[in-house]
Amino acid sequence: MQSVTDILTSVDVLGAERVENQTVDYSWELFRQAPGVQVTEFKQGTDAGRISFRGFNAEGRINAVKLLIDGIPSNENGGGMGYLDSVFPLNIDAIEIVRGTNDPRYGLYNIAGNVNVLTRTGGDDGQARLTVGSFGTREVQIAKGLETGNWTQNYTVAWRDSDGYRDHADADKFALSGKWLHTSDDQRWVAGLSVRGYRNRALEAGNLTEEQAQDNPRMSPDHSSSDRSKRDIGQVSLLLDGQLTDELAWSSRVYLNYYENDRWIRFTEAGQQQERYNRETHYGVLSHLNWTPAADGWRNFMVEVGADLQRQDNINQRNRTRERVTISPIRDWDYTLDTAGAYVQVVWQPVERLKLIPGYRIDHIGGHFNDRLTGQSASTYDYGLIRQPKFSALYELTDQATVYANWGRTFQIGVGRDSYQVSQTQLKPSINTGWEAGIKWQPSDDLNMRVAYWEQRATDEVHTVLGVDGFSGDVANIGKTLRKGFDIQANLRLDATLSAWLSYSHQSAKIVEPAPGALDTRGRQVENVPRYLVGFGVDWRPLPRWKFSAWGNGQSSYYVDRTNTQGKFGQYIVFNLGATYAWRPDLDIGLQLKNVADRKYVYSWYDSGSRGFSPADGRGLYATLNWKF
Repeated sequence: MQSVTDILTSVDVLGAERVENQTVDYSWELFRQAPGVQVTEFKQGTDAGRISFRGFNAEGRINAVKLLIDGIPSNENGGGMGYLDSVFPLNIDAIEIVRGTNDPRYGLYNIAGNVNVLTRTGGDDGQARLTVGSFGTREVQIAKGLETGNWTQNYTVAWRDSDGYRDHADADKFALSGKWLHTSDDQRWVAGLSVRGYRNRALEAGNLTEEQAQDNPRMSPDHSSSDRSKRDIGQVSLLLDGQLTDELAWSSRVYLNYYENDRWIRFTEAGQQQERYNRETHYGVLSHLNWTPAADGWRNFMVEVGADLQRQDNINQRNRTRERVTISPIRDWDYTLDTAGAYVQVVWQPVERLKLIPGYRIDHIGGHFNDRLTGQSASTYDYGLIRQPKFSALYELTDQATVYANWGRTFQIGVGRDSYQVSQTQLKPSINTGWEAGIKWQPSDDLNMRVAYWEQRATDEVHTVLGVDGFSGDVANIGKTLRKGFDIQANLRLDATLSAWLSYSHQSAKIVEPAPGALDTRGRQVENVPRYLVGFGVDWRPLPRWKFSAWGNGQSSYYVDRTNTQGKFGQYIVFNLGATYAWRPDLDIGLQLKNVADRKYVYSWYDSGSRGFSPADGRGLYATLNWKF
């Protein structure tokens, strides 16, 4: 079975060595190490931040990245990535990031690409990390692997408590996971069980005015004094992988996800506190077959076929509250969403230097919606079969340089009740058509680079209306959009002691043909999308026991509204420093200084005349004791 990096073209892999030693509040912050990824930090209770790429914003209006944890679908109904919080850095073996529209393995939420977080598997060792630092941070992570005969076991327990950079920003998080795998005597079959649980109890620091964010970014406004949130997550999955014959391999997953988030939030002083409650149970099965014929005439040929059936049972409620006491209901939705998909992908190498990868995917959407306040009920729109052709090609110009190109289609549907026929209008799915061309160049073992240009066009794109008043949260059609940009990234090893990496992404997200009633957005930029993203890092080992690191990332400012008239915010560049000393072969001590220059920057939003600012963390110092056993 070929690796994802061999088949797909815009793929980045963050290994454990890049992420496990990072000191972060939430695991989505690890993506600051990844090229071309926008990290948006809200820093509001359990809804602390998200990631995105390819010109899509990450603040919830449209969530365009499919999230998987060990191959298990892990998005919420709205596309959010709350499940990512349940995997602490020490439990991560690698993060695979696939950007673009050419991956046929996934359908729903795979609009701009996907991310697969791979957790620890196997090993007969353990590791424990103890961290203390600024803003009352205390953290313990313990991971242990056991191998006995045909069995492997992996356990992780993690706890993190912090007062937060801002007032009224305390968060207490706990995660527990276990993975058990059994391999048959002939090594042809692997069966396994994975279980994961997570809990977060957090206060909400609240949104500030622009003046407050500049003058006193650590404050929490009085109107947020009773705001808080709590989140509980559970995942259970079974796997069965088998080598049916020398040419045929089979892999299947069955899963059950549980997500519950209860949030009390007052967005502005003029607004009213509301409770936003979501409870979701998702379950499904995914299976695929790989055929790699060995007969003459079929060499360098592989076919993969797969199918999946998934269901969501969702509760979405909103209530007017005062000091977290319910005054009256605003919303009470109970709905299911069913997805059925199938795909085929062929990898063919007709000559030594050329690889062609056609693919095709179809999806069908169904389900039922019930508004328990009004009694209204409806089925999903008749989306029909959503067809998504794909094609990729790679050609090795030389042993050091490969050019590639890909083209494909993905889709988007509404979230919440907006996937259902609650009005007389018949909606079609929004189709995203994207292409990319680039070159990968590795002139030596010490240097590799990639440069790529990409575009992605969408028809009838829909965005979630934030609805700070509590009444909205529906979606709005913004029309036809065009996203385009280019990516540059490089990894360099100067010698055995010094290495560096650099990435730059330039992006544009323009409304080409606006929806009726929004003609003033024609030619405007989609909100909350910075024009550039930059990341960099250097590691230096002057002596065997010492390692010094410097890394950082930044972005340009972005418009906060679709007419581009309400200002631009969010620009920053942040530097971090780290040092690690190996006291003993099994014990090292580390220091990390985050946001060295104490740069002040904010996340900013605008909605129907209301706006808010949420400051990011200032300078922080953290000490870590890392023990391997």
